Amino acid sequence: MNPDYQVGIVGAGFAGLAAALQLKNAGKNSFVIFERAPEIGGTWRDNIYPGCACDVASPLYSFSSAPNPTWNNLYSSQPEIFSYLKNVVNTTNLEKHIKLNTDIVEARFLKENGWWVVTDKKGNRTTVSILLLALGPLNRPNIPAFPRLEEFKGKCFHTGEWDNSYDLAGKNVAVIGTGASAIQVIPNIASLVRHLVVLQRTPPWITYRFDKKISNFSKTINRRFPIAQRFKRETIYWVNELFGLGFIGNKTVNTVMKWLALIKLKREVKDVATREKLRPGYQIGCKRILKSDDYYQTFNRSNVSLVTEPIDRFTEQGILTADGKEHGVDIAIFATGFIAADLHLYINVIGAAGRNLIEDWKVTGAEAYLGTTVAGYPNLALLLGPNTGLGHNSILHMVESQMNYLGQYIDFVEKSGNVYLDIKPEVQKAYNDKLQNELKGTVWASGCKSWYMNANGKNTTLYPKLTVTFRKQTKRFSSQVYNVVEF
Repeated sequence: MNPDYQVGIVGAGFAGLAAALQLKNAGKNSFVIFERAPEIGGTWRDNIYPGCACDVASPLYSFSSAPNPTWNNLYSSQPEIFSYLKNVVNTTNLEKHIKLNTDIVEARFLKENGWWVVTDKKGNRTTVSILLLALGPLNRPNIPAFPRLEEFKGKCFHTGEWDNSYDLAGKNVAVIGTGASAIQVIPNIASLVRHLVVLQRTPPWITYRFDKKISNFSKTINRRFPIAQRFKRETIYWVNELFGLGFIGNKTVNTVMKWLALIKLKREVKDVATREKLRPGYQIGCKRILKSDDYYQTFNRSNVSLVTEPIDRFTEQGILTADGKEHGVDIAIFATGFIAADLHLYINVIGAAGRNLIEDWKVTGAEAYLGTTVAGYPNLALLLGPNTGLGHNSILHMVESQMNYLGQYIDFVEKSGNVYLDIKPEVQKAYNDKLQNELKGTVWASGCKSWYMNANGKNTTLYPKLTVTFRKQTKRFSSQVYNVVEF
């Protein structure tokens, strides 16, 4: 008896669709994509806050096999990226592989059959030989436990759960946080609101974005000469790799990055005291570096205040800070990021010995071999799994590298008959020990507190090398590092 599908993919965001495209391009059509939402798109479907856009240039933040010659901006907005994903699905006929409104709650490996049983919330079961989890790392909003938040009589929501029905015009607004979503929201609402209070805990390092409109002439060139767009993609990629050296130990590149960011701060913020509050006190790159062309200038506005005193508690009418000042607001917007390092898969993953993956990771911290396969969980792969995150380049490059590897993995399973593969525990341990040791020499180990670390201070998020190194590591699959089990 054969499984229903050769490959099952959970999640129809960028990672899941990248996997599906590479399977389809390789002539592998026995696959299904489970998506719990009514539409595809992942984070680019869910995040609809004002100004939401990507901080990787569009020619690079797209599938290598599905370039878009008609991007409107060098850095695309959420609506345009979402539209691009839907267009790719339509033009490549992926929709026939996608099951929407299918919320997978459990995946259980049956070693006697050598396959995974995937169960959705309605109780429907599907069997697949190989299971790819593309759940996305940024889908759990982080809302700190602010004292007396329940007493606040105004409106509040997280940027990841934006309420478009609420009109900000003429309101007194507080934005809590100064991370990636905050620096996009703040400039886009400052002119609408009566007064905007930005509550900053730690100032981010912000660099030039250099966003620009893409001319019709450039779009025509991209359409007629695809090699021109590929050249742009490669150029952006290698420039990013160059600056990536500043994250992994090259002090000269790191110093240049710092120098450019401080020049930007000095040029764009007029008030000296405000400028000093916006100056980071940690090594550039230790926390996520942000890109913006308009964030700093917002603090030159008369209706925008920067508050650096810690939040003491909420009141009925606003927010009380540690200096005893109450900031009256109509709405509090939580730009407080997502929970990423303490990975929590929203499905139960039960391996060959009946172990639960999340329970295992509570002990060890999230880890996998090449951020992809996990000992005790045969024929399972994690797309953008532990330690595959980046601080300098396109995460899609990492996904496509993983799929280069997994394509060979799937071929081996197909050709070998009734077998499944389980990464050897000692191989996984050696890989992760080496990876954690390499992280010690990076900017992420320089002492700041970031969402890259889990509750125990272990970096389970980032890859400590350049993406070109990861591509080399995933270029060739070897069955020697796996236990090949017959069933």
